[in-house]
Amino acid sequence: MKLFNPAPSIIVPGSIIFLGDSITAMGDWSKVLNDGTVINGGVDGDITSRVIRRLKDITDRNPSKVFSLLGINDIRKNIPDVVIADNYLKIIGEIHNKCPKTIIYVQGVLPVNPGLPHFSRHCDKQKHILALNTLLASHAKEGNYIYIDIFHLFADGKGRLSSQHTYDGLHLRQSAYPIWVDYLKKQGYL
Repeated sequence: MKLFNPAPSIIVPGSIIFLGDSITAMGDWSKVLNDGTVINGGVDGDITSRVIRRLKDITDRNPSKVFSLLGINDIRKNIPDVVIADNYLKIIGEIHNKCPKTIIYVQGVLPVNPGLPHFSRHCDKQKHILALNTLLASHAKEGNYIYIDIFHLFADGKGRLSSQHTYDGLHLRQSAYPIWVDYLKKQGYL
């Protein structure tokens, strides 16, 4: 049983994988990147401990790059920031172990916006998001990954997820994904 529905249907070693939760799953990465070999490894509601259990699906593909965005669902479940960061190190370590040539990019957790009417109150954890992002950035050298701060791309002047980029205070509008990809390209990651 596959835990996500990756494109393409034929496995192409060396593909790029976007690994994450619903925020990742909602992105049409192949379309935005104009590359049919890009794999969307996003799973709605995923947490870091479940990603550890599904890593074989990732490592079997021997990706050239993995762009990971995880943590908001862990935070929502009140999993301590240090446990989330430790799970990240386990995920990264396993990818490095099975796919030593894969370049891993850990993207900071996005801001949330509790001021929007459809915002799920259990996600109002901005302080935890900032603390986790600080931990993830500080572990980059130890974990042998590149940390990418994408928090600022989508934050408004109050540090919340900008209403122009979200419809519910948590998830991104489709128009935000090209902004994300353009930033990754400008930084030389894609």
